[in-house]
Amino acid sequence: MSMEISIEALIDAPLTNVWSAWVSASDISKWNFASNDWLCPRAEIDLMVGAGFNYRMEAKDGSMGFDFKGVFTDIEPESKIEYELADGRKVLITFAQTEQGIRLVETFEAENEFSAAQQKAGWQCILNNFKQYVETL
Repeated sequence: MSMEISIEALIDAPLTNVWSAWVSASDISKWNFASNDWLCPRAEIDLMVGAGFNYRMEAKDGSMGFDFKGVFTDIEPESKIEYELADGRKVLITFAQTEQGIRLVETFEAENEFSAAQQKAGWQCILNNFKQYVETL
C-alpha cells in the first residue's frame, strides 16, 4: 500500500462557491497549477461516479506538460469527492463547514517518482491557488 499524504486549507467563502469552483471546468482552468510559470489550458470534468476528468497541466514556456486524469468513485455533493487516478492511486477530498470557513482536505496516495515532501508541497501550492481564487470570487 502506498503512503498517504494529506493537505488542507481553510477557505473563507460559502460552501456553494467552494464546491462550484472545485467542480466547474471554467473555474478549474483558472486555479489548477502549482506556480505562476504553469497553467491549466484545458479542464474537462463529468462529475458522476464512473465518469471522470482530464486536466491539462503545462509550463507556460511549453517545456513540459501532462494530463492529470482520473475516474470518480464516490461523490457526495458539497461534502466529499473520491477518485482514482489513471495510475491507480486513490484521492479523497472532503469539504466541511466550520465556524472559521470551509475546511478542504485532500488525501492522496503518494507516487514513487518524487519525494513525499515534493508531492505534498506541489499539491499544497495548487490548493493554496484554489483558496486564493475562491476567496476573491
